[in-house]
Amino acid sequence: MTVLGIIGGSGLYDLDALEDREWRPVTTPWGNPSDDLLFGRIGERRMVFLPRHGRGHRLLPHEINYRANVAALKLAGCTDVLSVAACGSFREELPPGSFVMIDQIVDRTRARARTFFGEGIAAHVGLSDPICGRLRGIVGDAAAQAEINVTQNGTYLCMEGPQFSTRAESRLYRAGGLDVIGMTAMPEAALAREAELCYAVMAMVTDYDSWRDDEGGAHTADILSVMHANVEYARNIVTALARLDHGDRQPCSHGCDRALDHAIITPRAAWPDMTVRALQTIAGRVLS
Repeated sequence: MTVLGIIGGSGLYDLDALEDREWRPVTTPWGNPSDDLLFGRIGERRMVFLPRHGRGHRLLPHEINYRANVAALKLAGCTDVLSVAACGSFREELPPGSFVMIDQIVDRTRARARTFFGEGIAAHVGLSDPICGRLRGIVGDAAAQAEINVTQNGTYLCMEGPQFSTRAESRLYRAGGLDVIGMTAMPEAALAREAELCYAVMAMVTDYDSWRDDEGGAHTADILSVMHANVEYARNIVTALARLDHGDRQPCSHGCDRALDHAIITPRAAWPDMTVRALQTIAGRVLS
């Protein structure tokens, strides 16, 4: 059975369409997630919602406990996770108000815990395609059903923040062929892969970053005005996604749910018991 997890980004702190809704605390071996999780359903689809920055937007991107967030969604029974994230654009053809389904990520973060492994158990998952192509396509179908135009491919530069880019940085990224920029897709995507979750990013363009000569660069006030309009469209897409017939749960055609096959290098005899207990949360399938 498919259980949808939604990670709400800037401006998306709740899902009003959820029925039988209940906020519940979830704790993990990596600490507490950004907020309680909101459990509910839309139609027959079970869903779990997590506001990435906390209700009231209390957390900066580098302050988010990404490991706890992903582990909490896994503990809640999620199989598929859609991240909704505000971003800046490097492309004239992706103006503020646009939506982009990301397919690639360039990671320029510096100070974030980026793996569940370590502490005596080493593992390396493949991340050549950090986004689940199956889920990305399904979200695209939902957007079409909601009659909202979404660009189907884009490369996301994940910066550390919390400050916005300098003009020099913005022009460099644009010249490098990147499409959008944000602060939250990493290490979220990598951790979702380690947790064997299908993961996709729906990026909401709020600004042109800082590369345009005739503009003053990214400003929070301007971003917020665009973001509020975008959030309503995002809710409509999520509602349409929940109502799509996903069919019986099948193995992911992109292998997300088997990402840990052959990933652990440390011999079983050397696994520390404490680390195994923590990893049971996200990797129980391969640890038993």
